[in-house]
Amino acid sequence: MKTFWKIVLGSLLGCLIAMLISMFIFFGMIGSAASASMKGSSAPKTGSVLRIDKSTIISERAVEDFSANALMSRSTGTRISLLDAVRAIDAAAADPAIKFIYLNTDELALSTSNAEELRAALARFRASGKAIVAYAENHTMLSYYLASVADKVIMNANGEAMMMGVGSQGIFIKDLLDKLGVEVQLIRHGKYKSAGEMFIKNEMSPENREQMQAMVDGLWKSMADEICASRDFSREDLDGWLNNLELMKAQSLLDRKMVDTIYHADQMKDYMCNLAGVEKFEKIGFVMLPDYAPGKLAQLNSKAKDKVAVLYANGEIVTDGDTEQAIVGAKFAAEVEKVRKDSTIKAVVFRVNSPGGSVQASQFVRREMELLRQTKPVIASYGDYAASGGYWISAESDRIFCDNTTLTGSIGVFAMVPNLGSAAKKTLKVNIQSVNSHQHSDMMGGMRSLDAAEQAYMQASIEDVYDEFLSIVSGGRKMSKEAVDDIAQGRVWCGCDAFGIGLADEKGGLVDAIAYAAQAAGLADYKLVECPTPKTTMERFMEMFGGKGSVKAFIKGSKPATRWEEIEAQFESAYGFLCTAEGPQLYARMPYITEIK
Repeated sequence: MKTFWKIVLGSLLGCLIAMLISMFIFFGMIGSAASASMKGSSAPKTGSVLRIDKSTIISERAVEDFSANALMSRSTGTRISLLDAVRAIDAAAADPAIKFIYLNTDELALSTSNAEELRAALARFRASGKAIVAYAENHTMLSYYLASVADKVIMNANGEAMMMGVGSQGIFIKDLLDKLGVEVQLIRHGKYKSAGEMFIKNEMSPENREQMQAMVDGLWKSMADEICASRDFSREDLDGWLNNLELMKAQSLLDRKMVDTIYHADQMKDYMCNLAGVEKFEKIGFVMLPDYAPGKLAQLNSKAKDKVAVLYANGEIVTDGDTEQAIVGAKFAAEVEKVRKDSTIKAVVFRVNSPGGSVQASQFVRREMELLRQTKPVIASYGDYAASGGYWISAESDRIFCDNTTLTGSIGVFAMVPNLGSAAKKTLKVNIQSVNSHQHSDMMGGMRSLDAAEQAYMQASIEDVYDEFLSIVSGGRKMSKEAVDDIAQGRVWCGCDAFGIGLADEKGGLVDAIAYAAQAAGLADYKLVECPTPKTTMERFMEMFGGKGSVKAFIKGSKPATRWEEIEAQFESAYGFLCTAEGPQLYARMPYITEIK
């Protein structure tokens, strides 16, 4: 018996030691990955070439890549924030060590507005007198938009160009819900407030199609105008080529002067060697943007005590949760309060990249932003979206900077009321019975349809919130409520149209808003800080194994989604909302998330 217990205790001790060693190694890997992501390279040598390609993932914020791929050195790229990328390119324009930029747009991970701001930085670099060489094996519409800013646009001789313009698609699942027995009642104000139509219709409403067409046209105009201004052809030429499906192979782009030359891979290497003044491609002094940025930005960071803060509001606006991918109302409001009470922060750039969400959560954030504006200038900068709730929380800013490709407005409110009772009976053969103290006690249960009185009750609430929304925008934008109502009604506007109707003040990106904020605060010398502080890899690791994170996301890592996976994600998000909804709730949110490939 003693031998048995010795064996058992020995085995347990061995397992415990193995677990401790494994954890030590794993934490070491995390620490190494985290520290490696923060290291910058030494100063570049004279004649270096700044390289931007698919190994650089540019996003709103440079959150550390927390995935199995990253920890095993199999990440698809190094992440860098848009702000760091733009500031580094601007610094490179004045850096005598940087000879030119090599831009490879193949599979470059960028959102539309981020591409617009990056392109503007590249245009400033080119205006400094330094060259940009762009190369791609294949082109999409977005990749060509970015590449067209270069002095020399080169394409692989065997490349393809699947460019057809700009489009947007919506998913409508009413037939599926009918089959399952799920009923959805949509209560809203705003004829363009189409969020929720996917549950009650099988096709776009005329109003929704009108706004979507205007949005697509606005996005295309912004991109096409910049492309044509950089190249030797007209907008009419470009539209004709796209409509007639004339763009396919590299030669077709060369024939139309969309690219300057086509090279095979070996010829491209020879060309780069000639530009860099070396004999072998391997001898070119490439400096990757994420490696160049830390050292350059360290030089740019002032030691001044006065600060300009960039306050990031990124993601959907929600009432609860613990995620960096959403704006959690009360939690974000607390972050705003910290910024307000920090006396060293003299001005704030409110970087909004949100399609909206919960009305209540938006109210929490808006109240703190109101208090913040009483103490220091607040300048808004819009990313891909600043719509509905995203506009609610920022409309009263002292000045609003916006990209042409930003989607904004969507001033409207809606409530979705799911009735899952019929589905439970039809699909699961489960009957739902209620026992109430009053006539409407089970109204919020989501297991029956609202009656006429209850619909009127919800509509009154919608009207009240919509009127409050109009008042907020009216006061912030110095417009009458009637004028706001004319451009509201839930309609989504493209940034290029937002300036003419008063929704935004000035075309410009994040760096433009920062410069304006510093000027508004009277700062000649300042230090730039970003808020809220992102969680470290270790913090997210501990949260994941504490039940707050996603093991699935950790394993999947940064692997890009396929088109079917994107559609699946949209469907899961939509249907998941119905399954988790707890009765009627009020939303200020855009109808769709739009991406340009």
